[in-house]
Amino acid sequence: MGIALADAAAQYGADVELVLGPVDALPENKSVKVINVTSAESMTNECKGRFSKCDIAILAAAVADFTPEKVTGKKIKRGDNELIIKLMPTPDIAAELGKTKRADQLLVGFALETDNELENAISKLKRKNLDIIVLNSLKEKGAGFGFDTNRITIIDRNNNIGKFELKSKKEAARDIIDKIVSMMT
Repeated sequence: MGIALADAAAQYGADVELVLGPVDALPENKSVKVINVTSAESMTNECKGRFSKCDIAILAAAVADFTPEKVTGKKIKRGDNELIIKLMPTPDIAAELGKTKRADQLLVGFALETDNELENAISKLKRKNLDIIVLNSLKEKGAGFGFDTNRITIIDRNNNIGKFELKSKKEAARDIIDKIVSMMT
């Protein structure tokens, strides 16, 4: 979805920098500047470092909520004892950017929900000082991870809710960019 959004924004004439985790795809639009990252920490650092210089930030990545407390650079051998992995909360990029967002910036986040979807997305929009949140449901057939299609609901800071039918991620990205453009004018 992030790649589709980067391509759509570039097609609309935006200068786009895409902070991209490990994936098998790249943007089709060659004007998109890709910044590759390999961890939630490096993604956080890149996003925070770029945010003050941007007009619009779209946070479409599904960064893990937790990361291992210790990371080893070698294989952990099987033993007789159980293995306990301690997890720590991953920094919340959207919340951190929302704290420093200027009045002239637009911050767009995503919510992947399974229960109380609309209520949880609206709560996240407010808690993280977002201007728009795009709700994805894991309950929708053909939507979310592993599909070229998505069914989104767009909610803005004024509680306007737009529900969209199942469509290609490229078409969904254009719907999101259209919403962003409407809020910038």
